[in-house]
Amino acid sequence: QMEDPIQLKEEGNKYFQANDYEKALQSYTQAIKLNKDKALQAVLYRNRAACFLKKEEYAKAASDASRAIDINASDIKALYRRSQALEKLGKLDQAFKDAQKCATIEPRNKNFQETLRRLGANIQEKVNAGGALRIQFSTDSRVQKMFEILLDENSEKEKREKAANNLIVLGREEAGAERIFQNNGVNLLLQLIETKNPELILAAVRTLSGMCTRHKARATAILHYLGIDSICMWMSADNEEISLAVCNLLQSITDCLLGQGKEEHHGKEDAVVLDSKKDLKMITMCLLDMLVSKKVSGQGRDRALNLLNKNIPRKDLKDHDNSRTIFVIENGLKKILKVVGQIPEMPDCLPLTENTQLTASVLLNKLYDDLRCDPERDNYRVICEEYIKSKIDPQNMDKTLHAIQIVSGVLQGPFDLGNKLLGMKGVMEMMVALCGSEREIDQLVAVEALIHASTKLSRATFIISNGVNLLKEIYKKTKNEKIKIRALVGLCKLGSAGGTDYGLRQFAEGSTEKLAKQCRKWLCNTAIDARTRKWAVEGMSYLTLDADVKDDFVEDEPALKAMFDLAKTSDKTILYSVASALVNCTNSYDTKELVPELVQLAKFSKQHVPEEHPKDKKDFVVKRVKRLLKAGVVSALACMVKADSAILTDQSKELIARVFLALCEDPKDRGTIVAQGGGKALIPLAVEGTEVGKIKASHALAKIAAISNPDIAFPGERVYEVVRPLVSLLNTERDGLQNYEALLGLTNFSGRSDKLRMKIVKEKALPDIENYMFENHDQLRQAATECMCNLVVSKEVQERFVADGNDRLKLVVLLCGEDDEKVQVAAAGALAMLTAAQKKLCSKMTQVTTQWLEILQRLCLHDNMEVQHRGLVIAFNLISADKELAKKLVESELLEILTYIGKQEDDPKKQHIINVARDCLMRAMDYELIKPFSQA
Repeated sequence: QMEDPIQLKEEGNKYFQANDYEKALQSYTQAIKLNKDKALQAVLYRNRAACFLKKEEYAKAASDASRAIDINASDIKALYRRSQALEKLGKLDQAFKDAQKCATIEPRNKNFQETLRRLGANIQEKVNAGGALRIQFSTDSRVQKMFEILLDENSEKEKREKAANNLIVLGREEAGAERIFQNNGVNLLLQLIETKNPELILAAVRTLSGMCTRHKARATAILHYLGIDSICMWMSADNEEISLAVCNLLQSITDCLLGQGKEEHHGKEDAVVLDSKKDLKMITMCLLDMLVSKKVSGQGRDRALNLLNKNIPRKDLKDHDNSRTIFVIENGLKKILKVVGQIPEMPDCLPLTENTQLTASVLLNKLYDDLRCDPERDNYRVICEEYIKSKIDPQNMDKTLHAIQIVSGVLQGPFDLGNKLLGMKGVMEMMVALCGSEREIDQLVAVEALIHASTKLSRATFIISNGVNLLKEIYKKTKNEKIKIRALVGLCKLGSAGGTDYGLRQFAEGSTEKLAKQCRKWLCNTAIDARTRKWAVEGMSYLTLDADVKDDFVEDEPALKAMFDLAKTSDKTILYSVASALVNCTNSYDTKELVPELVQLAKFSKQHVPEEHPKDKKDFVVKRVKRLLKAGVVSALACMVKADSAILTDQSKELIARVFLALCEDPKDRGTIVAQGGGKALIPLAVEGTEVGKIKASHALAKIAAISNPDIAFPGERVYEVVRPLVSLLNTERDGLQNYEALLGLTNFSGRSDKLRMKIVKEKALPDIENYMFENHDQLRQAATECMCNLVVSKEVQERFVADGNDRLKLVVLLCGEDDEKVQVAAAGALAMLTAAQKKLCSKMTQVTTQWLEILQRLCLHDNMEVQHRGLVIAFNLISADKELAKKLVESELLEILTYIGKQEDDPKKQHIINVARDCLMRAMDYELIKPFSQA
């Protein structure tokens, strides 16, 4: 008979797996009697509880599970087994509590969530079955009572509000949603919607939304009962809350039809064949019809565009099915183009919001990007060209204006396609001709189109030669502020086409400060519509290329705050313009170093040589950064980062990352940046976007991580997301400063917790850190060694040192002999921890280099007390590890060093050093390698 509890446990496990529960029970019982280890005892009890569950002895199962829980309160297996046993014993409330604890420990576990739902429903049924006295608490009765209160016009307001909220909560619970559905609830909810009372409509729509969530059969039934036309009509309402609630309802239905969200089984639903594709096409057609209907509000149109944006293009390009996109292009591209071509100042314009046309441009871009091949893209282009041609009519200028507006809108979406449309016969010439028109509306549309067209240098050259003088004339003569600001932006954009302030000065004829002053006035004037003010932001993004302008701009706090407020709107152009202006103000763009010989050559040939403006020197840049921080730039940037990916482009992300890096330059400012949400905002920028943007964001994170408390800078699980960006900076393609600050950040992190150390190891940072320990650069070598000093606490890292065939230990020993004190401190600390944790490394240390003893003696005699203490700890570890090794040390000069230090008088300043030396001598006495002085 076995007497080893562990072997008995293993035997019990084998029997259990073979479904021999009686023998498994005997093995576990015998192990429990023999075992004395508490942790193992908990495992044995919970295993025996599993046997009792299988044997349907539920009272014994609950008892054993409770014993396991008494030893370890968070034993999730024991908790779940007790919950199962209690449920079978009819103690549903107690079973529910145990299941709740399991779900708290592992919130994503589907099994626990399902158990909670089942127990909740069973508890409710038990309450319902309690007889006539409890009938009023039944779900059916509650539902009926709520509807009676809501549909009774004489009900008290407070009662109606409470009933509405209860109904919404009930609709979100599976049991409640099904009872509402089975008890004619959809018809009653429809009656609430028809009351035209906004509060009741909201309650009804939100309840319906909860009922549709993650339930395909119910969602399909509700869609057909209500009718897609009615749903779209409600979404078209002027009431923003109702419109949004209906949009959420339609999204819940769409998610179910697309098979998204959490999959659940609902009885007979699996046997019902639901034609989702037909319903999805019906929804898509209705949304497309909404785009061109005059009865639809601007908000309703925005909701329709947002739903199309979210649900039509593929989420993952690896999925080959883009049939929904093809369907929309064939059946609705012209409808989207019609929205893009609307001119708000014209009487026949559809109802729009400030974001409608930009959202439509975003949809055009997403659809174009979702196409898989050239024939599909050619078809898209042909539809656009034919639609624009149908609008161009020399005899009807209003109609032609719509054509130009469409080109302008496409340029804000799929830019390559927009450029092809610009190449259509007569389009560019028509833009220039409209600039010269006497009608203000013609000038307004043409100037906007020219601005978007001038992004392409070849087009800009055409406009410079044909339209600049017209833009100047318009700017000088027009009294319409909307046109004036657009003309100014056009001039600014063309003037900065070369990417320097030189071209801008040429066009502005030395008056950039005057133009910027005007732009700042428009920015601060809240009486001007946001659509016009956004052009002021774009103007500043070009004007701030001038050093005088950016210096004045950061001094103007109201203008800065106005710009930051505008940045919180969901407008792609504004985000890009704000980010561009901030890059200019912080000088965070890349600058090419001028070769002196080439400068001289350029001067000799009388070419223009750009010179650094006095206000672009470091002192001025630092002052501007401080003013931006004071004005709240970090909060604005953090808000911009949260924008939808269709609005926050990769280019905008890169610009924001550049600004953050410039803001983080001074260590004193990093606390402010963290406090205003900068640390959190940088994480997505370091993971997504352009390669340059990710590097800049990672570097900014490294600067923050190097000196901040990670628990404050990156609270919760977010700290683990920062590790990968830091590790990405550890390669030869990055510059020395990026390497150094990444190492500092990792050193800080590795000193916090074992979980963080494991994350650093998982991200494969160790080989890179080891490489930097070989670096000739003193600071890099020091930072890498300090990082390794923290990492060696981890057992996984220690095992890398123990493994055969590597020079890791040798490197650390040799670094202990370096002249650089900081490197010595870190290396000696690492060696002290390694030799304390792994006895194998004590003997290995004596084999890696012949200099080991000399290096150890130098450490023990070091002037720096921190180095000396670590050296003595290493000596103690070696002496403690092995008698033969201790003998070798005692026979060397180290004994004299230890005796000298150990005999010193007690001194509070270096008592820790004296004590370690004495411990070494005591250990040598224990081995009888030396005798006390009295016996000598």
